[in-house]
Amino acid sequence: MGNGHRKVRGVAARAGGWSARHRWAAVGIWVLFVALAMGLGSAAGTVEVKDSEQLKGETQTAARIIEDAGIEEPAGETVLIQSRDGSLTATDAPFRAAVDAVTSAVEATGEVTGITSPYDTGTVSEDGRSALVQFDMRGDSDTAGERVQPVLDAVGKVQSEHGSLRIEEIGGASMMKTFDDAFGDDFKQAEYSAVPVALGILLIAFGALVAALVPVLLAITAIMATMGLMGLVSHLMPMSDTANSVMLLVGLAVGVDYCLFYLRREREERQAGRDARRALEIAAATSGRAIVVSGVTVCVAMAGMLFTGIAEFEAMGLASLIVVAVAMVGSVTVLPAVLSLLGERVEKGRVPFLRRRSTAGNSGSRFWSAVLKGVLARPVVSVVVAVGALLAVAAPAVGMKTQELTLDQEFGDSLPIVQTYERVNEAFPGGSEPAEVVVKAPDINAPEVRSALAEFRERAVGSGASRGPVEIKVHDEHNIAFVYVPLVGGSDLDEAGASLDILRDEVRPATLGAVDGVEAPVTGQVAGSKDFSDQLLGSVVPVFVFVIVFAFVLMLLSFRSLTVALTSIVLNLLSVGAAYGILVAVFQHGWGASLVGAEGVGAIVSWLPLFLFVILFGLSMDYHVFVVSRIREARLRGRTTKDAITHGVVTTAGVVTSAAVIMVAVFAIFGTLSMQSMKQMGVGLAAAVLIDATIIRGVLLPAVMALLGERNWYFPKWLRRLPDLTHDETPEEPGGDRPTREEGQRVGV
Repeated sequence: MGNGHRKVRGVAARAGGWSARHRWAAVGIWVLFVALAMGLGSAAGTVEVKDSEQLKGETQTAARIIEDAGIEEPAGETVLIQSRDGSLTATDAPFRAAVDAVTSAVEATGEVTGITSPYDTGTVSEDGRSALVQFDMRGDSDTAGERVQPVLDAVGKVQSEHGSLRIEEIGGASMMKTFDDAFGDDFKQAEYSAVPVALGILLIAFGALVAALVPVLLAITAIMATMGLMGLVSHLMPMSDTANSVMLLVGLAVGVDYCLFYLRREREERQAGRDARRALEIAAATSGRAIVVSGVTVCVAMAGMLFTGIAEFEAMGLASLIVVAVAMVGSVTVLPAVLSLLGERVEKGRVPFLRRRSTAGNSGSRFWSAVLKGVLARPVVSVVVAVGALLAVAAPAVGMKTQELTLDQEFGDSLPIVQTYERVNEAFPGGSEPAEVVVKAPDINAPEVRSALAEFRERAVGSGASRGPVEIKVHDEHNIAFVYVPLVGGSDLDEAGASLDILRDEVRPATLGAVDGVEAPVTGQVAGSKDFSDQLLGSVVPVFVFVIVFAFVLMLLSFRSLTVALTSIVLNLLSVGAAYGILVAVFQHGWGASLVGAEGVGAIVSWLPLFLFVILFGLSMDYHVFVVSRIREARLRGRTTKDAITHGVVTTAGVVTSAAVIMVAVFAIFGTLSMQSMKQMGVGLAAAVLIDATIIRGVLLPAVMALLGERNWYFPKWLRRLPDLTHDETPEEPGGDRPTREEGQRVGV
């Protein structure tokens, strides 16, 4: 046979071979799978995460009490009426007229209930120049943001009639609308931009429209199938909008990357003179194997989120795991079938001026060849310089501060409601987001309970935790009371957190806690942020240990080398550390924040460090597995370790660069969004991938492997009983230069 044919072993090689021989069956099964997943998922619907499932601790206890009682807490709204120049006070006639006008206008909309006047509730600031009209939105609080616009319009009309006063609305519904509008617009922008950007980069990488479309289409179908599967899985583990957004991000990145790895290897083998079947065979056994190893490693990393105990993280982890698994399966099954069907037509739609570059790509990268020549000539210097640079970049991470971002931190001064939020907090510290004490008793009207509630109100103010007014709402039929306590500190979460501690640790035990049978968990924005951070901190060690240990084991089994497994973990940790350092420098300290259109907000959003660790640790394995697999393949073919390193890095430079550029571009889109948390995520991911694909894979990995030499393949005898997952190597060529069995044993076969 012209190019020889040998039976190859391994899941990826067998799957690729079967798909290439049964092309229409493979494509049909994939299309059927995607259609069934979407259809069944749509029919089943998606179960969203409930408030009572979000967190552990007091926040969850409070949500459970409210949910069990069947109480639907309405979305509360507040209208700030404030003298612009300080000349008017709440006792002046124009001020009173404005209060009456606001009350009448919002009531006339028919969308509100429970309107209260500041003159009845005492919600007038100490200087007398600000007052609050408060009310609740009718209907379900979860959808109040969709119905608040007529109320906002009514308040806006009153404002136009009272120019000497500032009349502005803020509250649960109006903030929900603001957030949803910004979040929705942001993600529409990201979703509309990501696919064209990826397609454009692939077009440059391949120089042909059909070749560029294949990875994008496969990634999109993987995402579509995952969306359906998420609906089914949500009945066992509830999902969320955030999980869906993360799934889209990860799915596009890994889906395109996996196809890119496979397609570039197949084209490389075709350019080397092998026939279509042989090229697919080799691509399946090499790049296919790398995809499986990388995909399983990424799935394991994503599974680490399941150890947090936080419903939002569990949803993100499971959604990411599913989309990676689907993309991995699609890449090693339907992709070979599509390539087999297309044949030479994969080169259709060529871009003329990219033809020479594309066809010459097999010779390797001139740039990385030059870099590698210097690295291998002075490996010690390269390691010292690269590690020193990464540690310097990572250094700011030592002082990392995490917290849930407040509204002004999240959006800056770009939105009018943020300015209202700041004014309310200045005039009524903590008034815009008070702590909420959910009091449950056998008899909420019992004398001892009523007395404890009254004493709690007094001590909350007397202790310095609140300046009042403390509001109590009693639900007699449910034996539950809600106590709303504006915390001293307002939007300053550190100071507000100290007030919360006084409320929980001093005021409550001395009052409500002294009455038998009374539960009084404290919830609210500040309490939720604290409980979230505490739970997240407690899950860091288990998640880190799980991800690192399982990634180490997978690398050990996949490469049969203790050294490769250890260096993989260390290099990935350096990459993650550098990403942390960049995040802290830019977003916490504000160094160069304006360069990425961001602000130094003094903190990193609390969920991001753990999220980044899991995502980056998984995604960085894409490049590592791909490059090391190529190095090991060259070593198995008889090259010296140094030659194998050169061959592996240079021949993979093009595909790794293309894959990295796609990931960086997609992630960088999120860095352009208006929300600071999305900016932080986008910049963190983009920076880490860029570092990983350049300094780590292009400099540090080859330098370390050059220093280690034959010790790269060290595999102790006592470990040789472990399962051997290295069998998907390149099929033996007739008369090829594969080493003897004895030589193979020295490199870990």
